[in-house]
Amino acid sequence: MNIVVLVKQVPDSGADRSLRGDDHTVDRGSASNVINEMDEYAIEEALKVREAHGGEVTVLTMGPDRAVESVRKALSMGPDAAVHILDDALRGSCAVATSRVLAAALGQLDADLVICGAESTDGRVQVMPHMIAERWGVAALTGARKLTVDGGMLTVERQTEEGYEVVTASIPAVVSVWDTINEPRYPSFKGIMAAKKKPVRTLSLADLGVASVEVGVEGATSVVVGHSRRPPRSGGVKVIDEGSGGVRLVEFLATEKFV
Repeated sequence: MNIVVLVKQVPDSGADRSLRGDDHTVDRGSASNVINEMDEYAIEEALKVREAHGGEVTVLTMGPDRAVESVRKALSMGPDAAVHILDDALRGSCAVATSRVLAAALGQLDADLVICGAESTDGRVQVMPHMIAERWGVAALTGARKLTVDGGMLTVERQTEEGYEVVTASIPAVVSVWDTINEPRYPSFKGIMAAKKKPVRTLSLADLGVASVEVGVEGATSVVVGHSRRPPRSGGVKVIDEGSGGVRLVEFLATEKFV
């Protein structure tokens, strides 16, 4: 089975993050960047499918030069190869443009199964699996907490707030996973050394047949018009109970529209 895992390099959510002042996009150059946490679960699930059913696992990412750091980290976990979509015109691409580029790359990779994280920690829009599946013309099995492969059929338990739903589809298909699906393995020293020799193919927009005017800040379908830093935390309101504390508390909550 030919499995492709989508991996995104994102600013570390535990470190300070900022937006650029000119176009209000994420300042990735100055950030501490890591693999999107949810994508590590996608990598692990792809490896488990390969171990059970054979085949190859390819990592696919779109990003600047620095994204290769996360590609090598992903490869150290066990995938066989990687594809890095690299083009200066891609900076600031919206979700719609990103899905167009990734779908074009998947068309060249002849994947049976695409696995990705349910969301990224920088965008958190949860639309990429659906958009890619629509462009690719296949089923999207999203929000999986469990994946079962039986020949050419896929079955997932889709996690919901009330429990889970059982959804099936035939391959090829796109599956997105939550962090409840498995426990990602840690890269071994052998895996880290092996990752340095695994092939990483670079593709440009020209290689994919995508025009530069369709991507980037200029081709974005959504635009951030302004931003500001979160204001510093200020002192709270202290209510001293002198017989009417309960009333004053409710009045405060009503003012803040909590009740």
